[in-house]
Amino acid sequence: MLQISELYIYPIKSLPGIKVNSVLVTPTGFEYDRRWMLVDENNLFISQREAPQMTQLLVSLETNGLKVTNKINGEFLILPFTASPSKGRKARTHVVVWDDTCYAEFVSDEADIWFSSMLGFKCRLVYMPDDARRMVDQTYAPGDVITSFSDGYPFLLIGQASLDDLNSRLAVPLPMDRFRPNIVFATGEPYEEDLLGNFTIGSISFKGVKLCARCPIPTINQQDGTRGKEPLKTLASYRQKNNKVLFGQNLIHYGEGAIKVGDKLKVLSYNNDERFIVNIPAEKI
Repeated sequence: MLQISELYIYPIKSLPGIKVNSVLVTPTGFEYDRRWMLVDENNLFISQREAPQMTQLLVSLETNGLKVTNKINGEFLILPFTASPSKGRKARTHVVVWDDTCYAEFVSDEADIWFSSMLGFKCRLVYMPDDARRMVDQTYAPGDVITSFSDGYPFLLIGQASLDDLNSRLAVPLPMDRFRPNIVFATGEPYEEDLLGNFTIGSISFKGVKLCARCPIPTINQQDGTRGKEPLKTLASYRQKNNKVLFGQNLIHYGEGAIKVGDKLKVLSYNNDERFIVNIPAEKI
């Protein structure tokens, strides 16, 4: 039986995540997950791809909001859970996440100034209100399924056995935080998440809809923001398909409620069509 071993939320898109023992599942994904986002002067999302120094801004959950701390100089900012736009400024705007344009609210002038100072370039912080509806890619998940400011889907699932197998091929093993999953499960086979179709965790139904094509972020050390070639160099040697390096499975869900570390994943069906099949050599590199 597959079992949840780790859970993560990433309140501000592309900033470090928070490891939690339990979490609420909401219509857009985990509560607080990627509900805030930094944008440039054109309202285009900003990520570690162009700003690896984002790894140095740690996020924690406080009683009434988020605390963001610059681990280099210790400066911090408290963000209330509900956005409070500054008086006289336009509260709602359109922002761009990849190919999607959706509504967001500016958080505050204070937040904009703080993040611009900490990161060294001008940026603004936005929040996704509850009435914003950003649809997932209908090619892979048709229907009325929404997500937050994630790259495309409410959840990313990775099996611990998959990371263990990857690390057995690397000269220096890497932690799970390189891959920014929401749900990690144990007791499975390497890359078993590729084929998970329909499954439940408690009363909530999940469905694997698309293997995750990896961008350069896994090559960024989440502790110091430095870049390298791994793990994409090694993954490309055995996890590449249609010129994309694949690691992890994107999920959609039906239902709301709480899940926690230790909960069982009950598999109802597997994905067995060609989209989910990645050839893996029998021998290690």
